[in-house]
Amino acid sequence: MNHDMPSSPAGTDSIISSRSVYGAPCWVSLTSRDLKATEEFYSAVLGWQWRPAKLGDPFRIALVDGVPVAGIAAVAAMWQMAVAWTPYFAVRSADEAVSRAAERGGTAAVGPISLPPGRAALLADRDGATFGVWEGELFSDWDAWRTKRPAFIRLHTRDAFDAAIFYGEIFDWASGEGCCEVRYEGDEVVLRHEGQVVARIESGALGAAPDPAVRPHWQVHFAVEDVTACARAAERHGGSVLSLGEDEAVLRDADGAQFTVTARRLGH
Repeated sequence: MNHDMPSSPAGTDSIISSRSVYGAPCWVSLTSRDLKATEEFYSAVLGWQWRPAKLGDPFRIALVDGVPVAGIAAVAAMWQMAVAWTPYFAVRSADEAVSRAAERGGTAAVGPISLPPGRAALLADRDGATFGVWEGELFSDWDAWRTKRPAFIRLHTRDAFDAAIFYGEIFDWASGEGCCEVRYEGDEVVLRHEGQVVARIESGALGAAPDPAVRPHWQVHFAVEDVTACARAAERHGGSVLSLGEDEAVLRDADGAQFTVTARRLGH
């Protein structure tokens, strides 16, 4: 969960609110089983450093050049949750977002719960893809986080148009009240914030597929300098390579969580 979003990097003291970027992806978090193994894997593959999170021993914050990029929660076994990467979206009200999702066929797995100074919830859309919402303070240099964070997130879903309506009505993507712009480009729905692609939605997932990689899910893409080097490092440290191309690779970490590394030069 979004267990440490309010913390600012060292040397900063001005805070902005999730209201300022309402509807945009604002954080990603990994639920894992083994904290030490997770730290070692992502340090080797993505070069991350670590610091403690406010919620205690099972939680860590990943850093790149001192900037927080992701959260790790080693609570999968304790909370009986799936090992997976989850994107979080900024909202004005977590309670309102949960209510809107429920009205449209979504479900709440966790929350809303208070994580001062904010509120969070973990949800599933009507096709079963998991996502989170965060209401409250963001990093003061949120734009710096955007340059260090995932290149973007992609929803693999049953029907992109139907999913875009579901999320658009929750986050006001098409109303002018949210901060993002939505365009239908070919077979995809593309979400942009200040001209930068932050999310894509594509059709083709199978709701009843036994393989979770084929069922509807949000896929987190991390921008890297060398895709092949990341894939090799993943294999050396207990992970696996599901697909490998010149500019992109789909990887699975040692705990089973799936993610994608994407060449930074692509400028998604």
